[in-house]
Amino acid sequence: MSTRRNFLKTAAIAGAGLATAPLASAAQKVPIVAPQKQRIPSKDGKIRVGFIGTGFRSQEHFNNVLSFDDAKIVAICDVSDFSLNMTKETFKRKGKELPKIYKGGEHEYEKMLANEEFDVVLIASPWEWHVPMSVAAMKAGVPYVGVEVSAANTMDECWDLVNTSEETGSQLMILENVCYRRDVMAALKMVREGLFGELIHCRCGYEHDLRAVKFNDGKSYSYVPGTELKMGPGAIGEAVWRTFHSVKRNGDLYPTHGIGPVGTWLDINRGNLFVSLSSMATKSRGLHKFIVDNGGPNHPYADIDFKLGDIVTTMINTVKGETIIVTHDTNSPRPYSLGFRLQGTEGLWYNDGDTIYIEGKSKPHQWDKSSDWFAKYDHSLWKRYGDAAQNAGHGGMDYVMMMDLFNAVRENKPVPLDCYDAAAWSAISALSEQSIANGGQLLEFPDFTRGKWINRKPSFAMEI
Repeated sequence: MSTRRNFLKTAAIAGAGLATAPLASAAQKVPIVAPQKQRIPSKDGKIRVGFIGTGFRSQEHFNNVLSFDDAKIVAICDVSDFSLNMTKETFKRKGKELPKIYKGGEHEYEKMLANEEFDVVLIASPWEWHVPMSVAAMKAGVPYVGVEVSAANTMDECWDLVNTSEETGSQLMILENVCYRRDVMAALKMVREGLFGELIHCRCGYEHDLRAVKFNDGKSYSYVPGTELKMGPGAIGEAVWRTFHSVKRNGDLYPTHGIGPVGTWLDINRGNLFVSLSSMATKSRGLHKFIVDNGGPNHPYADIDFKLGDIVTTMINTVKGETIIVTHDTNSPRPYSLGFRLQGTEGLWYNDGDTIYIEGKSKPHQWDKSSDWFAKYDHSLWKRYGDAAQNAGHGGMDYVMMMDLFNAVRENKPVPLDCYDAAAWSAISALSEQSIANGGQLLEFPDFTRGKWINRKPSFAMEI
């Protein structure tokens, strides 16, 4: 591996392009890169918005987009009457006119894309639909496409996003809201101002007890003990589709909440690059135990062989020599955590415990409260939009993220988190599955930028 790292460093110095790892046939296709597609303003000057998927996640996005005076939601699409009814209530509550509704078959979104004019389309559907819908929107000529996380599940899908964005000139943004979390952005500001010194190690993950979500009772968003366990048809929310990934797949199924912020701290795809990955998984016990505890040993789901290990641990290294540990833990009883650890030569931050230490500024061998530091280094995006974001979802970061995307639309500029970020962060899922299946095999990351990372400059959340 040191040989490849040395090669990458040499390539960076020489400005040479890089060969991509032979992990997907789509990687061999090198498209002609089209110029960025320019948005043609509507007659009334409004940003024309479309939604594919109107479930729980989109309800937050509706609230934010409907608060933008210069935006109008033209059309929405979903196969679920439950989700569409929620949407109707949201628009009624907001006092807004209901947009045109496309419903029916699974490919009704294609009809919507063919019939309507959009400046931006937002996709919040089950994971397996993210890439087909994103690709369709870009090929339909939509200048800006926002896709929820994770953006892709396979290596071919990662390349599909990159290739289509390059071929069409459409800007694809991964809607990773944690990159906009207030403490995460304050940490980013501290990184850029050198408070942590040279970065050497990061930890992150998605550690979230989703057992109740995976077996939704059909009456509420989460499972209620004592009611019928539901998954698939008859369930609502994520239980309709998320649970089956736990049945069939063993890997880090949801890496971007953790790796997204780490990617911005380490300037991945912009002067830095993921080099290799190795993953391991524990045995699978949590979901079976949950079924037996709540439905009894004779429940029909008690015979399901869940492939997903309760805890998946992934190690990544970068061309600049940093290491990253990513944890996926959604089948265990635990409080929510993304487990951030940001460490450099002059200090470190632990997300859990509100602790930070900066050499020469903190008292020797004593932790400071990170909240005190972050108040001092509050990012300018939060200073500008913090008041408006107070009542938005996920502590306001949904609003800041959506505003950042719409500012790109307004100004006809590249999106803050682009197709290369979407591909590199989401690739952890497919690579981790392959690594685990082969006993923790060390795998190379493809370079989705095809060498452009060498000269690309950091652009996410620059101070304003």
